[in-house]
Amino acid sequence: MAGVNKAILVGNLGKDPEVRYLEDRTPVASFTLATTETYKDREGQRQSHTEWHNIVLWRGLAQVAEKYLKKGSSVYIEGRIRSRSYQDKDNQTRYITEIVADNMTMLGGRGEGGNGGAAESGYAANSYSGGAATTKGASSVASNDEPDDLPF
Repeated sequence: MAGVNKAILVGNLGKDPEVRYLEDRTPVASFTLATTETYKDREGQRQSHTEWHNIVLWRGLAQVAEKYLKKGSSVYIEGRIRSRSYQDKDNQTRYITEIVADNMTMLGGRGEGGNGGAAESGYAANSYSGGAATTKGASSVASNDEPDDLPF
């Protein structure tokens, strides 16, 4: 039986994308993405939990990220979870879990990142998949409604 490895995230960039080019001039971008869950606890107090994700974009997606994304930009990411190990400068083995993105949609929102905050008013979001750009309707991509009492 085949397995499924798919991650879908909507969040804000924690820093500007770092883009590097491999020897064959292939661009690779990486950045952190914050996703925040808000819920009410048993006492009715609002609680929130932020999770940080390491995102990796290749080729065309990396070029789009380099050109259009910055700290605070709101994005939708589809990809797969990958864990790997590496040696740090002190020759210690370190482990990292990353989301290797296959698809990215800039949502706008915070600051002037993405598409300038138009997501809340129902604009057309820019979607990128392996370097090809398309336009999709994003009528309910972002909402300012109060979250449900359920924690999921």
